[in-house]
Amino acid sequence: MASTFTLRRLPASCRSTLLSKANLLSFRPLSLRPAVALYSTRSIDQFQEPKPYYVTTPIFYVNAVPHIGHLHSAVLADTFKRFQELKGRKALLSTGTDEHGLKIQEAAEDAGISEIELCDQVSKRFRELFDAANVSYTTYIRTTEPQHAVAVKDLWNKLWEKGYIYKGQHEGWYSVSDEAFYASTQVEEKINEKTGKKYHIAIETGKRVEWTTEENYKFRLSAFTEKLSEWLDKNPSAIVPKSRHAEVQGWIKSGLSDLSVSRPRSRLTWGIPIPGDDSHVMYVWMDALTNYLTVTGYPWKSMSEKEKAVCGWPADAQVVGKDILRFHAVYWPAFLMAAGLDVPKTIVAHAHWTQGKTKMSKSIGNVVDPFTAMQEFGTDTIRFYLMNDGGLVDDADYSSALVTERYRKLLAGQLGNLLSRSTSLALNPSQKIPARPSMDNIHPDDKALHLKMQLLPQIVDEAMSGYKTTLATGAIFDMIAEANANFSHCAPWKLAKEPGSEDRLDTVLWYAMESTRLAALLLQPVMPTKAAEILDQLGVRSEERTWNQCQLGQGWQAEPASRFLKAGGSPMFPPLK
Repeated sequence: MASTFTLRRLPASCRSTLLSKANLLSFRPLSLRPAVALYSTRSIDQFQEPKPYYVTTPIFYVNAVPHIGHLHSAVLADTFKRFQELKGRKALLSTGTDEHGLKIQEAAEDAGISEIELCDQVSKRFRELFDAANVSYTTYIRTTEPQHAVAVKDLWNKLWEKGYIYKGQHEGWYSVSDEAFYASTQVEEKINEKTGKKYHIAIETGKRVEWTTEENYKFRLSAFTEKLSEWLDKNPSAIVPKSRHAEVQGWIKSGLSDLSVSRPRSRLTWGIPIPGDDSHVMYVWMDALTNYLTVTGYPWKSMSEKEKAVCGWPADAQVVGKDILRFHAVYWPAFLMAAGLDVPKTIVAHAHWTQGKTKMSKSIGNVVDPFTAMQEFGTDTIRFYLMNDGGLVDDADYSSALVTERYRKLLAGQLGNLLSRSTSLALNPSQKIPARPSMDNIHPDDKALHLKMQLLPQIVDEAMSGYKTTLATGAIFDMIAEANANFSHCAPWKLAKEPGSEDRLDTVLWYAMESTRLAALLLQPVMPTKAAEILDQLGVRSEERTWNQCQLGQGWQAEPASRFLKAGGSPMFPPLK
């Protein structure tokens, strides 16, 4: 199969509850301290390019078409990546599809097509979704690509040579849906209400399991109980949110059993063969997890030290859904430790989306199609909604009515309204950007707004450093609400008619424009297209859209006497159809 491993270079680019000053000042960034003896300590030449920020999405399983939860993971990672670029750091974002395993084999058989045909069709759909959602991935990987097999086999060989993989008999509860074995303590018995027959499910996922006995290769996961515990104890931000960190610590302290890392070819044919033993196929999760290394050029054998230093690894943030946390926070770091490789700095495990307070399911018919949602509300509206309402700790309930409410009250009613008011021809016929007023002698009416604008960049920075997009958008729209209230209170339409009030009118207009400018700059990672359109209308040049300008009073500094607004035309957020 021809490789589709692709690199592309792209340009860098709420809650309605108001936040009090005390709440805003209480935000603290999460510490990202490295784990002792796990992170790279190699020295880097003073002329060496710094390591880029590297964030990953989970790679998505191609047994079904994408849904809104997949889009949430991708936009979350994209928002983190774009925020780092806003701050001037080179950033990498990897996404793609997981294309091996029994579920793929069975789905292809049910569809009457080959496994690779199924993978091609569904992987293409995921890629179309991320392109439509303006996800600025730098790499899109498929696990059926030849270079990925090279990486997986190299990792396997390292673990084998170090004695961490051995061949043995394995018995346990196996879930085809989860592609995972479970211990007896991880399953429970259920009774079919209609037939009365007993069956077992995995407690963690609710998926059916069957007792399976087979000879396969096993990884000595039990040998890493102490190292994994030490890693988490020394790195409180290794897994966020804190509740997930505690959950993983609980799993580890309850004891880890050795992990089956292969399936007999008699049961599974669609996978990567074990090096030196074609009668076994690689366990799908060992295969899939290695993709995060593959995209960095692993096994790095042809790279110089300088090239290796900027390949991206270790990942700065790995975004996953809470349902696959065990694989990413227990198995994955154990594999890396066994191979002598650096572990990721932070695993960000987000909650799920429900609809009508019920888990989305194809059988129930309540799965939200992300393509339809973006067509109905617009790409940036959906991106904003996911980042503003999606949860890390608690599941969020998807509602078209709530998307509509966020659009009308926040995007159109607050941000769009402030843009329209501040750039009004009636109040500013010349369309000239008013001069920045004194930052030392602030008018009493402007002090509350001035303080919120002053504090906002730090608040957003700390929220994003803690991977809390909801706090970031909440703070931005809290400031915008204050700006609208200040505009109404100061009544510039009256000032425009009062002789001698020209300076005060300019100050009121400046604060309104500056509030909009700050909001648009800080919303670039979340709403890249709409933010750019707002900044265009405000006459903000492309080189003035960096973190350095995300400070009160730092707009329109070049040639301030000759800066003008640009005609807006239609409303930035027109009424929904």
